[in-house]
Amino acid sequence: RQVIAEHRGQPGSTMPVLQAAQEIFGYLPEEVQIMIAEGLDIPLSEVYGVASFYAQFSMNPKGRYQISVCLGTACYVKGAADILTAVEKKLGIRPGSITPDGKFSLDACRCVGACGLAPVMMVGSDVYGRLTPDQVGPILDKYE
Repeated sequence: RQVIAEHRGQPGSTMPVLQAAQEIFGYLPEEVQIMIAEGLDIPLSEVYGVASFYAQFSMNPKGRYQISVCLGTACYVKGAADILTAVEKKLGIRPGSITPDGKFSLDACRCVGACGLAPVMMVGSDVYGRLTPDQVGPILDKYE
């Protein structure tokens, strides 16, 4: 509520408030979006529109370790689909979901900007490149 109060009445305040809320809650559940809309005196549809448009925002809870497998062109042609499959098998989850213990969440993304290291997987801010499927298990074991 303090973040909302600091931005109330300021043009362009939706993005910074959503960013702060996601940092606090880890994602943007409907209740938080309603609170932001009411606090900034803007329509809920505007808050939802911004939150759903930008990939940095999530409406679903994320795991303690967020895994992103790049499926951009460079990564894809170098075997990213096999990397994604290896992560799915190791954790027993599909992209967009979270492990039952809340430790890992998995997403596929379009590009992480490390095309020279293709295929690439990120765990949090840690970047792993030139991966093969057999490297996935040992990498994820480091976060157990």
